[in-house]
Amino acid sequence: MIDLHRLRVLRSVAATGSVNRAATTLGYSPSAISQQLTALQRETGLRLVERQGRGISITAAGRALAAEAERVLDVVGGIDSLVGDLRSGRVGSLSIGYFASAGTAWIPAIVGTLVEEYPDLRLDLRLNDIGAGGSATADVEVLVGGTRDPAIEGYRLWHLLDDPYVAVLPAGHAAAGAATLALGSLAAERWVNSDPHEGYCRQVMLDACAQAGFVPQFRVEAPEYATAIAFVAAGVGVTVIPALGVGVLPAGVVTVPVVEPAPVRRILVGVRPAAERHPAAQRAVELLRTQVAAGAGSAD
Repeated sequence: MIDLHRLRVLRSVAATGSVNRAATTLGYSPSAISQQLTALQRETGLRLVERQGRGISITAAGRALAAEAERVLDVVGGIDSLVGDLRSGRVGSLSIGYFASAGTAWIPAIVGTLVEEYPDLRLDLRLNDIGAGGSATADVEVLVGGTRDPAIEGYRLWHLLDDPYVAVLPAGHAAAGAATLALGSLAAERWVNSDPHEGYCRQVMLDACAQAGFVPQFRVEAPEYATAIAFVAAGVGVTVIPALGVGVLPAGVVTVPVVEPAPVRRILVGVRPAAERHPAAQRAVELLRTQVAAGAGSAD
């Protein structure tokens, strides 16, 4: 493989027309320039320069190689610049996966900051469903687990938050003003299924109901928490969802923390090892921790 540094020397000699001027331009001695040219000739098997009086002249082969070296070195210079930009997080791409309620509570503010701080960064945002048989694919994944953290192949995981569940009740419900609500007291209620997917969030709730001695009787299925809450507001039934998923409650609906047992889902962030040194990935995790600490409790 041809040495790029020697190509730079040849290009400089061809551009300046002499060894001495090339030496001045590159900051080397004339003898060092001559040695590099000799080594390049040996490396290529071509006569690139020839003696002319007290100086040298570039041969036709030397001019052709110098012209091509100009193009190659420009490309290499662009790659060097790209690598520097990637290290600083100025360009490139970063993918972030998140579940729905994290997307509502945290992701918009995080993305807004990343866009401002890294204007050349391409962000790829993906709604994940790791707990429902899906697989992690993003550089940074915000995900949920049950009582035990999920094992996500190819990721390092950090615990962010324990998210307790709350009962969502009509304001006229007998337990609407209670400080807490025993989960078993909802056994005879008509339920709205807020999470029809077979994922961690649903399983945490079902496991807690089983511990309380009953299986919830679902009257209607909702595709996500906001719709389930709307059904509660319409008097269809009650539901139990993670506190982070509540959002802004409509009029006529209240939430009460659930106990005996108290279901909790664990929220984690996973980062691919290959992305751990990416400045924007590091910043995304930092911003996520700040969002969690400010809005939903301290991250550990």
